[in-house]
Amino acid sequence: MNYEKLLYEVSDGIATITLNRPEAYNALNDQLAREIHDAVIVSSEDEAVRVVVLTGTGRAFCAGGDVKSFCDHIDHIGALVKRLTTDLHGAVSRMIRMPKPVINAINGVAAGGGMSLALAGDLILATESATFTMAYTKIGASPDGSSTFTLPRLVGVKRALELTMLNPVLTAKEAVEWGIVNRVFPDDQFETEVHNIALQLAQGPTQAYGRAKALYYASTNESLETQMEHETLAIAACGKTADFREGVFSFSEKRTPTFQGR
Repeated sequence: MNYEKLLYEVSDGIATITLNRPEAYNALNDQLAREIHDAVIVSSEDEAVRVVVLTGTGRAFCAGGDVKSFCDHIDHIGALVKRLTTDLHGAVSRMIRMPKPVINAINGVAAGGGMSLALAGDLILATESATFTMAYTKIGASPDGSSTFTLPRLVGVKRALELTMLNPVLTAKEAVEWGIVNRVFPDDQFETEVHNIALQLAQGPTQAYGRAKALYYASTNESLETQMEHETLAIAACGKTADFREGVFSFSEKRTPTFQGR
């Protein structure tokens, strides 16, 4: 696909997907949602990619759904929203299910569907100037984009309801305190810090990351014994990888491992 509303680049094992509608605060319309979905699939399937970074241009990560397009299609809003969420939800599902780390680098406003999209990252990094707000009920809408799945797991049901019903705007620092964001960096250092973390992951044991990721996301739905069986199968599978062999021998030989993602 030729992208018109996002930028896609692969370098040093890092796929960077940059939402690129700065004039609309990277708000989600049909085309942008479709392109995000495609870019996530492409990065997931590309063997050269070992970590994915999702970010935005301008002052926003993503301001949520494109309300102007909602107004323009209000008589057919159900069909519009179903098309939009089909691609948004497909992208979120692939982000969470792909066996590679996903970093969501929140460079500014994350609101509505943009906040939901932000929550789908394995690691959520933010600039000091970033803000987070659910905003859905401000336009009479209920949440989408997986936030009713991810948010209560991060902050609990009561706080999730508070964020949804009262629509507070959280600063990046507050988002860390609430358990929504992993790390916050000064705006002028943000791109460098995100790249350094992405590069660290791109040089790591990719298959071990993928199995750990799958274990954690499945853990809330399993019994203790079932989860431990999944752990056993996963670590046994890791033991057959070249990276595991490199890891244990480098540890024994007191040297830094060189992982290949295999």
